Amino acid sequence: MKVLDFPLVKITIAFILGVIASYYSHFSVSKLMIPLSLSLILFCFSYFWNLKHNKKYIIFGVSVYIFSFVIGAVTLLSHTEKLQKNNYTHCKSAFEKPQSITIILREKLKSNDYSDRYVGHIKSISNKIYSGKIIISIQKDSTENRLIIGNTIKVQTALQANKSNKNPNQFDYGRYLADKQIYAQIYCQKKEILVSKTITKDIWYYCAKLHSRIVLNLEKAKFNKAEMSVALALILGQQQEISQDIIQDYQYSGATHILSVSGLHVGFIMLFITFILKPIPNTKKGSFIKLTSILVSLAGFAIISGLSPSVLRSVVMFSFVAIANHLRRTGNIYHTLLVSILLILLFEPYFLFDVGFQLSYLALFFILWLQPLLKNIYKPKNKLMVYIWEALTVSFAAQIGTLPLCLYYFHQFPGLFFVTNIIILPVLSFIMIAGIVVMIIAIFTSPSYFVTIIFEKSIYLLNLMIHAVASIDSFVIRDISFNSYYLFTFYLFIIYVILWLKKPDYTKLVLVFSSTILIQLAFILTKFRTESEKELIVYHEKNNTLISERIGKNTVLFTRDTTFEKNKNSRSVNMYLVGNSIALTKTEKIKNLLYFKDTKILIIDSTGILPSNAAPDILILTQSPKINLDRVLKNIRPKLIIADGSNSNTIQKSWKNSCLKKNIPFHPTNEKGYYKL
Repeated sequence: MKVLDFPLVKITIAFILGVIASYYSHFSVSKLMIPLSLSLILFCFSYFWNLKHNKKYIIFGVSVYIFSFVIGAVTLLSHTEKLQKNNYTHCKSAFEKPQSITIILREKLKSNDYSDRYVGHIKSISNKIYSGKIIISIQKDSTENRLIIGNTIKVQTALQANKSNKNPNQFDYGRYLADKQIYAQIYCQKKEILVSKTITKDIWYYCAKLHSRIVLNLEKAKFNKAEMSVALALILGQQQEISQDIIQDYQYSGATHILSVSGLHVGFIMLFITFILKPIPNTKKGSFIKLTSILVSLAGFAIISGLSPSVLRSVVMFSFVAIANHLRRTGNIYHTLLVSILLILLFEPYFLFDVGFQLSYLALFFILWLQPLLKNIYKPKNKLMVYIWEALTVSFAAQIGTLPLCLYYFHQFPGLFFVTNIIILPVLSFIMIAGIVVMIIAIFTSPSYFVTIIFEKSIYLLNLMIHAVASIDSFVIRDISFNSYYLFTFYLFIIYVILWLKKPDYTKLVLVFSSTILIQLAFILTKFRTESEKELIVYHEKNNTLISERIGKNTVLFTRDTTFEKNKNSRSVNMYLVGNSIALTKTEKIKNLLYFKDTKILIIDSTGILPSNAAPDILILTQSPKINLDRVLKNIRPKLIIADGSNSNTIQKSWKNSCLKKNIPFHPTNEKGYYKL
């Protein structure tokens, strides 16, 4: 039976399209009530019409897909917390001035050099009941941080709304947090916090307590700190203490996925439990015992790892795989995956826009679909070669399936990913098995020195191998321009090529060539768009002034520091160049006057020099010039004033008031981000 002939596939696709449409179109709940009612009536009518005539009509199938689409759109809105009346985003005063805010701590995040960070749930604001997730950043000092998950804290402060990306093509952290239903942050000091003696003892509290107990027992066993941070990331998905250098090594070697607990880790656990339970006969009772043991083990692992979204996704996915195996329905593994996707998105539709969710399912799908085809290309007789070939084909299948998405999101490609996967798989297999045993022991007591030293040295060996691969810097290809046109056309090409290789025929070959033409059209369209665009960008930089002028593919950067290589490698400029498939042509010393198309731009820097007879359309203020803006605006009346990130916040407030008096638009890049003309 073909996968697409299965009704659940079409229902899931319709549901996902509904979620996507709701996400990008920003439907309101009231506007969706009419389509929901009409689609439900159509579904019921067509269903009973089919029953009455005992015949399948096409209208019933259409009504199911329409209903699924609308349910998808409604599901996303029902999980958008800011639409709820008691969400803190509706308390406008909390964003304007300090309020008394009560919060329950739910999750410990990775700390930075300056602060400890948590995810909390707001209980009340100024004694009025509100709800919603928020990030709390507590400034570090010489005193010990005694806060634990489950603490209720009270702090007098104002909420800081998430800010959008400050520069073009930059990672949009504000949107990333909004997809996790976090819309604001709090910044405070330890002395400003009142901690309640009452602790909320929910599942999050017990998960955190279990994790703390494991860490404490590992520390008692004299586990090396660097190796322990990797062990906690590998086994429990806790990356809070892992160093940036180690993370970078894993990124450059193409092994980042093993630090984030996902399908790979949960799959290891499922295989390990299945191996242990192998002696149990495959009778009806024995099969049920195996299934129950696997499901309980996976649920236990999810709890130990802190119920993180990535672990929950993988546990649900492999739970369905285990159930399918129990029901002897291994042939419908794709349908099992679809059921798990549908179930996960019904409860958490925003997971669809999570990169980890997308990569996990794509990798698993391509391993199931493409790996058997790659495996049959070569059939080695030696057992060692069989292992190496299988590891290679699994790695290549996953990499081919996720490559376009990785290039789209991360713009880099680790050329030695296949080497990494071959050399680390034996060590990783041992670490996963040994790690599970060590973590279970650490729940109850401190592991013995012999067990600890073996586990510690195996992680040390893994880090050593990863570092060796990552140090071959020339194989890490960075700054690859890859837009949405390339993403869709390359996926079409990959899918059609695999379909043709599996069962060659004329129609599929035509589709392969058609997708190749589409890729060429994507390149042509990108080139045309690049060469036809003209734009001027004022970047947000704290210690520098950067303005780029682009005419087609020629990009000139105006700056105070004209060192070409330094500006070319500037993160803000580099992201702009990569995102637009262009290169920096040259850098020039910034001038007081710029002309772009028919627009005259005046720039006033720290010297405060104002050219006589200046009548600019746009005034750019940089380097905190000591000027009286009210007096300047009497002489010139620009259509817009821009203040870049090199200006102090205090002086920008004064400028904002001056602009309000004169009714002139004011664009501070520290609030609104870069300006594009």
